[in-house]
Amino acid sequence: MAIDRRREAGGGGRPLPEENGSVPGAAGGSAAAPPGPPPANAAGAEIQAVPVPPPPAAACSPLLLDYDGSVLPFLGGLGGGYQRTLVLLTWVPALFIGFSKFSDSFLLDQPDFWCREADGQGNWSGSLAPGHANRSGNGSIFPPPGLPTPAGGNASECDCHEWHYRIRAGLVQNVVSKWDLVCDSAWKVHIAKFSLLVGLIFGHLITGCIADWVGRRPVLLFSVIFILIFGLTVALSVNVTMFSTLRFFEGFCLAGIVLSLYALRIELCPPGHRFMITMVASFIEMSGQFLMPGLAALCRDWQVLQAVIICPFLLMLLYWVIFPESLRWLMATQQFEASKELILQFTHKNRMNTESDIKGVVPELEKEITRRPKKVCIVKVVGTRNLWKNIVVLCVNSLTGYGIHHCFAKSMMGHEAKMAITHNFYADYYTMAGIALASCLAMCPVVGFLGRRGGLLLFMILTALASLLQLGLLNCNLASFSLFMNTLTGMSDSVKDKFSTAFSIVGMFSSHAVGSLSVFFCAEITPTVIRGGGLGLVLASAGFGRLTAPIMELHNQKGYFLHHVIFACCTLICIICILLLPESKNQNLPENIPDGEHYTRQPLLPHKKGEQPLLLTNSELKDYSGLHDSAAVSDGISENTTANGMKSM
Repeated sequence: MAIDRRREAGGGGRPLPEENGSVPGAAGGSAAAPPGPPPANAAGAEIQAVPVPPPPAAACSPLLLDYDGSVLPFLGGLGGGYQRTLVLLTWVPALFIGFSKFSDSFLLDQPDFWCREADGQGNWSGSLAPGHANRSGNGSIFPPPGLPTPAGGNASECDCHEWHYRIRAGLVQNVVSKWDLVCDSAWKVHIAKFSLLVGLIFGHLITGCIADWVGRRPVLLFSVIFILIFGLTVALSVNVTMFSTLRFFEGFCLAGIVLSLYALRIELCPPGHRFMITMVASFIEMSGQFLMPGLAALCRDWQVLQAVIICPFLLMLLYWVIFPESLRWLMATQQFEASKELILQFTHKNRMNTESDIKGVVPELEKEITRRPKKVCIVKVVGTRNLWKNIVVLCVNSLTGYGIHHCFAKSMMGHEAKMAITHNFYADYYTMAGIALASCLAMCPVVGFLGRRGGLLLFMILTALASLLQLGLLNCNLASFSLFMNTLTGMSDSVKDKFSTAFSIVGMFSSHAVGSLSVFFCAEITPTVIRGGGLGLVLASAGFGRLTAPIMELHNQKGYFLHHVIFACCTLICIICILLLPESKNQNLPENIPDGEHYTRQPLLPHKKGEQPLLLTNSELKDYSGLHDSAAVSDGISENTTANGMKSM
């Protein structure tokens, strides 16, 4: 007997009549038949009832998930005074973060030292003279200072019971002079630098996942509390082991503050203002870098300097009262009850009338207020098709940008003594800071004109060219090649050194932009529900790139050339991979993983009029994805049933 199984599978509430049977409740007035044995077909086989699947949960209102298109305009965008106050509150801590990030250049700077016992008049001792120390400059976020390596063949030079120091970084005493971390103990300084960087790496990874699960505000506030505890305890360290251990936890907490503020800043802004507001925070952070030498000169002692760097975070304890949770994150994770309260708080602070809610955001919230929250972990990105590739590409870009930055800095500041442009600490320090500032200033018009992907591609090409030219023309010390180049070009060593310095400056300039832009790009294309985890991955990759600097210092620059070659090859790979990225300029932030999947790549140049585009637009992609839904529905129909419900012969 033919039965319309589609109606039965579709959840039709009443049973279907047989072909020859009477319909219950028909005009004949016949009563409903008593329950009996299940109907049978002509062959006598019983027809098995098809279980009715439960109806799927109703989808959330698209209006509530369109934060940039509906919720943010209702709140006034950045025109509301409350939103501007919150953006300002995300800028202020950037100054304190800048102090903490660049403190290693002063706490762990290698001073000039000599042994008083060797010469009663305090003359410089042998190979440990002032010019022995490597003058290392690094324009990355955590500039690692160069450290001297004692002459391996003469152990008597380090046989001393009382060292005297002359610190170049404006302090009377720092960590190195406090515990005599020279000669055989010099490796402990590298461990102290490792501890802060490793703490940052683990902090970015862990606090990013926590921020997606419990929110940005709890991560920010608890990170502030614990950085006050660990940071002030660092100043009370009794030995270098305690100092290094506490610096690890300080870096962990600092990572939580950096990541949560970065996410909050991005999620507060409308599409047209995200980049400039992020760049303002970068400029404020660099102002901390420029002010750090004066702060060190005022403090004079490393313990006082450490306390002065950490104490301003006390002001951030007020954020517990004045700073709310990210409304965008609450909406994306469907926490609509808390979202409604926060929207009412925004309207009250901005003195807005709820009647201006033309699109009906508040009524929609009231309809969906009983919906259960839906939180997502970053591991869900593994099952996506495009999103995980975009995040991996940006992580590799961040790793390459910050990793190769150290190579350029060593070439300019003294991989070899003849290539050093200066031996003055402040000149080296402000040179690095000036290059970073120029890089950020150049990013503003370039990204505004070319977009995120075009700007990243341009800076990566400049980095690759500077690296290859420096390696291929100037850093190759083979005798035959050097003789050939001297004969061919007639360039002297001094001219080559000047070219090398020029290429190093260009490389540092562009690689700094690559690293910074990769982090911002990742924050834009990662959906709100997993933005903390995505930011954690790209910031941790940047930390791994910076970690190569102390590793090279620990090995006394052995393998420096190979290190540079590897990162130069990575720049070429990154140039190809950047072409696979989407463009996020003036685009709404993706709120959930499907939104992030619809961020597909577009051609760098707009197609000509009348030319058929080769890539699907977002609307076309959504239409195409609907075919999978249709296929899934058709799979539910029995194979032996036709489209109209009739049984096939």
